[in-house]
Formats: sequence, C-alpha cells, structure tokens
Amino acid sequence: MTTTPISSIDLFASALHIQPDGDVRVAERRMTSSDSGAWQIATFHVETDTDVHADQWEMHPEAEEAVCCLAGGVRLYLRPARPGGGEDMVRLHAGTAVIVPRGRWHRLELDAPSDLMSITLRHGTRLEKRTDTR
Repeated sequence: MTTTPISSIDLFASALHIQPDGDVRVAERRMTSSDSGAWQIATFHVETDTDVHADQWEMHPEAEEAVCCLAGGVRLYLRPARPGGGEDMVRLHAGTAVIVPRGRWHRLELDAPSDLMSITLRHGTRLEKRTDTR
C-alpha cells in the first residue's frame, strides 16, 4: 500500500524509474548507464540539435528503447548495420514513436522544437562521439 501522498509529477523536471519489483519512483533523469535495474521514463523539451546530442551516437545493450515524439518533429538515425552501409532514418511527428532495437546505435536531429519521451533500461548505456558530422 502506498504511504507517499498522491501528487502530480513534473515529467520535464524528473524521470520515473520503474523498479524490477514493480515500484515506481520519481528520480533525477539519467542519460548514462545506471546500475539500479530500473526502467526510466524521461520527458524532454528540446529546442536545438545540441539539446538531443546530435553529435553523439547512443546505444542501450540490455533493452530496446521507445523514443516518442509528443510535440514537434525529429529524425531518428540508426548507425549502419554493416560497414559502408547508409544510415537508416525514421521521421517522427507529434503522437508517433519508434522502438530502437537493443544494441543498435542511434541519434536524433530536430525538425522543430519538440517534446520527447524516452523509455528504456539505462544499464550499460554507451555514448560515442560522431566522426561523420557534416
């Protein structure tokens, strides 16, 4: 039974962490690896490509990631699966999402200022600087 008072949570200031035992906790957003074993639901308002770290690839080795566009528009790029191949791109607009496969390097670029939501297990998350920037 919940003993914490019920109140609203600002999803743009905090994240929700879903614990392996089913508990849901309000926590600081983490963009790097976490050993908590919790799934993170994080929401962001982003204005520029810098806000989404368009200059970096990201990868989650232990879980898929749902990237949801709540408002605005973004392009999600997947690193080529084979050397010499081209990037795959999925365009998201308000109300759409994409599921990034476990272990697949990906990045975002904005079409417009946007509100985004990310849902994933952050354990083992890796970031890598892009070397192919335009």
